[in-house]
Amino acid sequence: MSENNTLIRPLNGPLLTRESLPDLLPDIVDASSVFNPGAVVIAGRTHLLLRVQTRGRRTFCVPAVSDDGLSFRVSGQSSQFTGLPDMCVYHNYDPRLTLLEGRLYVITALDTDDGGRCALWRTNNLLDAEFAGLDQLEFVSLINNQDTRNAVLFPERIAGLFHLLHRPNLTVLNRGPLSGSTIQMSVSEDLKPWQDAGEVMSGNPHYWDELIGSGPPPIKTRHGWLHLYHGVATHFQSSNIYQVGAVLLDLNHPANVLARTRDNILEPRESWEKMGQVPNVVFPSGATVSHEDDEGFAPDGAMVRIYYGAADTVVAVAEGTVGAIVKACHQ
Repeated sequence: MSENNTLIRPLNGPLLTRESLPDLLPDIVDASSVFNPGAVVIAGRTHLLLRVQTRGRRTFCVPAVSDDGLSFRVSGQSSQFTGLPDMCVYHNYDPRLTLLEGRLYVITALDTDDGGRCALWRTNNLLDAEFAGLDQLEFVSLINNQDTRNAVLFPERIAGLFHLLHRPNLTVLNRGPLSGSTIQMSVSEDLKPWQDAGEVMSGNPHYWDELIGSGPPPIKTRHGWLHLYHGVATHFQSSNIYQVGAVLLDLNHPANVLARTRDNILEPRESWEKMGQVPNVVFPSGATVSHEDDEGFAPDGAMVRIYYGAADTVVAVAEGTVGAIVKACHQ
């Protein structure tokens, strides 16, 4: 177990590895990796939607479920996505899950001939099914129809509008893919179309979060919307280092930043985070909260579980209280 003042790793190794996956014939046989899961809690059960990569470097999303948030049962089939407009999509990946107004929504990244896109999907509303309906997803909309990634949907309307965060792809990583240094806000009256609502935050050149992107959907606290994000340090010539930070956004005007971590709160330190398909990566993509108060706020004592991809190879988990993460935003 490794720890700092904010987060601990409750396990002595990854949460899920390629060995955790059954063969899903004919698409997935002897998978190469599993990482970057979306997460949500429904009726006390934790649901993950896993990014699974095959030996042919094809990508699939596969549901998993747990009664305790640590021991997962993986579905025997991958998710089926329907209704996408006619476009050439090579990969559909990095799902982020949001329970909104009694419906489960998923945002994924798409690799297309026209660059990166983000797509919003919804389940068939079978929340009480074994995998909460994540095996069948129907298309809702494209996000802004621009080259972007890391889109996450807020879990409630704000001032009557749906809100989401996303990261336009405007920067080329050293020996890597397109990335970006700003997180933007978009709003919608009906989840389609989406309108740009301006910049929320940008990266800090020369420090741990030079390039940034949203992690899991924001968590509602009485201090503000608590949002975990990843930062990439690119000034180390040999490697791009992915780390985790946090930011507090105004509850009523979430484009306004109230506080932000100066330092990262999770960085690659364990062997499974430093070695793999992409070394030196902790990539937060899912988060759950142990409980909320009667008004839907996560109290300071609530436990946050962060599900993250490590080295683009395995799934891992870290834990910390709402209060500790909020405190880190002010330090």
